Amino acid sequence: MYNFIFFTNVLRILDERHMTKNELAERSGVSISFLSDLTTGKANPSLKVMEAIAAALETPLPLLLESTDLDRAALDALAGGKMLSSLPAGYERVCAVLPEHRAFQIKKWGEETRKKLRELDTTQKDY
Repeated sequence: MYNFIFFTNVLRILDERHMTKNELAERSGVSISFLSDLTTGKANPSLKVMEAIAAALETPLPLLLESTDLDRAALDALAGGKMLSSLPAGYERVCAVLPEHRAFQIKKWGEETRKKLRELDTTQKDY
């Protein structure tokens, strides 16, 4: 499933940057045939290959693995049932492209939420 999230993010970034698979192959050192297999779900990239692709896209690898534009139903289908979440009920991880002034506020909310989640985690471990 994470391969699917990875390659859909790679395809999205290629599209956003008007970049071709050939350009990505040249920048990353990954063969065009492997990239084609990867972006059709036929390849299983190693961590080293994913790092090379992330570096070529100038995008942090965790972002390529964690964030997705796929909705919950699509993720559940890929997982073959209900996809497990590392977040407690009532919380959702989102990815968005925003103007700087709005991103600033979202980052602040994110910091506050991470603090609450750490406190919640600590409280639950005490029991």
